[in-house]
Amino acid sequence: MIYLAQTDTTAGFLSKDYKEINFAKKRDLNQPCIITSAYLTSLKLLAKCPNKFKNKIRRAKKTTYIHKNGLSFRLVNDNKHSIFLKDFKYLYSSSANLHGDKFNINYAKSIANIIVDDNLNESSSSTMIKLSNHKLKKIR
Repeated sequence: MIYLAQTDTTAGFLSKDYKEINFAKKRDLNQPCIITSAYLTSLKLLAKCPNKFKNKIRRAKKTTYIHKNGLSFRLVNDNKHSIFLKDFKYLYSSSANLHGDKFNINYAKSIANIIVDDNLNESSSSTMIKLSNHKLKKIR
């Protein structure tokens, strides 16, 4: 099941199975996707965050964190998108376009099983920060 929604950053595909998203985007099926959630407790089940950075992660806006185990996650505080995410513990997320291409609304709508938002637009991607036990490193 692939959802098409205006995420906190850009128009995106969301699913419980990241391989479905990768297949829709025509990229390697094993390529990891960002895990999005409205709850920090859901993210804690997937990866242990260093206590030193928990407040920073909780307050961050439009920021994706790459955990040392390779998982990347974003805590969504945006009101409209977080309301949608509250029905799920977490969802995998990726931009709603073919791998390496620009956003095409017709393609995105043809792929999605459920269209959550009518007003979709492409905007800038999230900031990416790599976490370690003692420091943060900005990737993008």
